Amino acid sequence: MLVKVFGAAMQGIDALTVTIEVNCSQGIHFYMVGLADTAVRESHERIRSALQHNGYKFPHRQLIINLAPADLRKEGSAYDLPLAIGILAAAEEISANKLSRYMIMGELSLDGSILPIRGALPIAIQARAQGFDGLIVPKANVREAAVVDKLHVYGVENICEVVDFFNGERELTPTVIDTRAEFFAAQNNFDLDFADVKGQESVKRAFEVAAAGGHNLIMIGPPGAGKSMMAKRIASILPPLTLHEALETTKIHSVAGKMERNSSLLTQRPFRAPHHTISPSALAGGGRIPRPGEISLAHKGVLFLDELAEFKRETIEILRQPMEERRVHISRVYGSYVFPADCMIVAATNFCKCGNFPNLEKCICSEAEIRRYQSRISRPILDRMDISVEAVRVDYDALICEKKSEDSKTIRKRVELAGQIQRERYRDTGYRYNADLDAAGIKKYCRTGEKEKKVLRDAYEKMDLTARACHKILKVARTIADMEQKEQIAEEHLYEAIGYRIFEQRQIWR
Repeated sequence: MLVKVFGAAMQGIDALTVTIEVNCSQGIHFYMVGLADTAVRESHERIRSALQHNGYKFPHRQLIINLAPADLRKEGSAYDLPLAIGILAAAEEISANKLSRYMIMGELSLDGSILPIRGALPIAIQARAQGFDGLIVPKANVREAAVVDKLHVYGVENICEVVDFFNGERELTPTVIDTRAEFFAAQNNFDLDFADVKGQESVKRAFEVAAAGGHNLIMIGPPGAGKSMMAKRIASILPPLTLHEALETTKIHSVAGKMERNSSLLTQRPFRAPHHTISPSALAGGGRIPRPGEISLAHKGVLFLDELAEFKRETIEILRQPMEERRVHISRVYGSYVFPADCMIVAATNFCKCGNFPNLEKCICSEAEIRRYQSRISRPILDRMDISVEAVRVDYDALICEKKSEDSKTIRKRVELAGQIQRERYRDTGYRYNADLDAAGIKKYCRTGEKEKKVLRDAYEKMDLTARACHKILKVARTIADMEQKEQIAEEHLYEAIGYRIFEQRQIWR
């Protein structure tokens, strides 16, 4: 008997429907075709054990299984459940009447229990798009998939539940969640707050400007100045995720297998802080069948690169294109993939290996060692940072001061106000934040008067700025003007933006 069961394969961050055709006939052989990887081919043993453990007979006849489309690579153990159901239906152990109405995915344990899978959310989106009545997934993934409305999503824990459902001996209850209520209820729950940061008012101001305009930021300073402490709190002042952004971000984390069990949508902007030993492919994404890297996992959030100069140079350099294009292009034998990478990059580094430069009384590095250390970060990468500030050692009086610093909630209100101004200005233009402006956008939205042009010209010549750095200054100045609710960029806005180019000011990292 020939039956068809439906599953899905991941292609980038999207899912494609896979038709699993199972033909049971006279003979003793087992064939599986359709470009399946080792994990899929090994499902034979898992399925046999799961069926026997739960009292079902694995057919001792010839089985030919085709995974269509045959030229699409299938990987992973999530095909165990649909393959098992297809084998039982082809052997007439269960009814095949309802199989065409459901998409099924799940990994089988040897005892028949169903384990979590990757990509439940994009699979649910594809199931709805293809007009399936329902989707059957592991219980641990059901809330993630149930985010998709107009689709019945069933969570199961054992293969017996699925068999009984198709035989009409059991009713499965679809999972329904109030996506909007849960999403908005958890948006403002932050464990870290800027109120805990003592001193560093100028750096906190730079963080506020960066958050308001979506600008990349780098801090430089001695150890213990609070660079990492402030970076970890930036998510608490960023504008809240929209439902569309949350769905887009959750898809990436779902495909990468980073979703927690029994979770639904991500409610807060991602904050990713990879260790400096990370490989280029782990940062940008890669593999034989590429998966999202850290920069894509930080999509719509923050990628924090602590101790930037300690990263391998080739790892840092791989960020050049993603920082400009807001996406990652990866080409492999099996096709080309595009992963979104629209994130805010925050970095921190020291002046030298020992961290004490320019304090010559403490610094033990030679001039050659300082230059070698600084050369690990190339000029093009620094040029792509909109804001660069110096974090200095905190005074003792500021450190022990009992007066509370401004909290994240207060800062966030100002950030949201500036963000609202930008959304109104850039409606139907393709831009979201000032940081997204290209040359045409800068010309249209960052206009300056004669006095402001002279300020920018002087800075351009004295600080030996590049054209990109000059554009960065204009975009940051546009953000500062928005924070003050000013339509025109003024001299003071430009002066502050120029002050955020510490590398050119100090003539370092040349």
